Amino acid sequence: MQASHPTGRRAVLRAAGASMAALALPMAARAAADWPSKPVNLVVPFPAGGGTDAFARPFSAQFAKSAGKTLVIDNRGGAGGTLGASYAAKLAPDGYNFFMGGTHHVIAPSMYPRLDYDLERDFIALALLASVPQVLVVNPRNVPHKTVQELLSDLRKRPGKLNYASAGAGTSHHLAGELFKLQTNTFITHIPYRGAGPALQDLIAGNVDMMFDGLGSSAQHIKSGRIRALMVSGDKRNPAFPDVPCAAESGLPDYTVTTWYGLWAPKGTPQAVQAQVIDQVQRIGSAEEIKSIWARNGADYGGMNQQQFAAMVHGEIARWAQVVKASGAKLE
Repeated sequence: MQASHPTGRRAVLRAAGASMAALALPMAARAAADWPSKPVNLVVPFPAGGGTDAFARPFSAQFAKSAGKTLVIDNRGGAGGTLGASYAAKLAPDGYNFFMGGTHHVIAPSMYPRLDYDLERDFIALALLASVPQVLVVNPRNVPHKTVQELLSDLRKRPGKLNYASAGAGTSHHLAGELFKLQTNTFITHIPYRGAGPALQDLIAGNVDMMFDGLGSSAQHIKSGRIRALMVSGDKRNPAFPDVPCAAESGLPDYTVTTWYGLWAPKGTPQAVQAQVIDQVQRIGSAEEIKSIWARNGADYGGMNQQQFAAMVHGEIARWAQVVKASGAKLE
């Protein structure tokens, strides 16, 4: 019996592998072409009612109109948004699982030394969805001051007597407060919550005194008069709230904090599906309904391609690491 030639066997195996790959490619292409063929899951790593929700829910509604399938919001709060991120990182990269995170998640690597996920290693950055300035809001019954300078005078007379709420230790709300304290040489007691929604409710009820919040989640409460805005971050006023001074006008020229929200996919999500999602993001951003909601919340939509968004995320991780180090912020 003649032994089979090893070179021949390798050739046969290579040919079989190539045939299988050729068959797989059309199947993957057909799957991408049919996307979405079922409801899509979006993990929002905070409780309902917070800043992320303020943009996730209208985005979800418009996605259903544009793509023809439901975008299901899965709220999973806790640990400054890191529990939801950890959960999302382990979901199947099948093109039907996505994650809506933001500023909190570029701060987290500097605040949580034992994260079981890596934002850049375990996710694919897809698109920037919204960016809003941070706003300093107070409960008008607890804090009667109408300007930042009046507030600073009080803080210096009574260090530690006033407090501020945040969406949790290590979130943008927390670090915005720490940066404010650092730049004004004041002390305000930090009260962390399990999301911006619960923090805002306690601010409105008067259980806490103030909050450094993303303008998107505070907007409706500012307009109703339930909380008072003393300033927006940065060097210009926000068109949605032209009567609210900016930080530069309030004597804080270097206080620039932006809360932003983006879309990620678990690593391994097919490239063709990524392209389809990004196309949907662009379509949704051009809808008049979304333009109106974003403008009402003082927010900007998108404005970056996928590569620019990924580069921004990388730069923000380094930037917030410096703020954490300088402020001495710690988990509580």
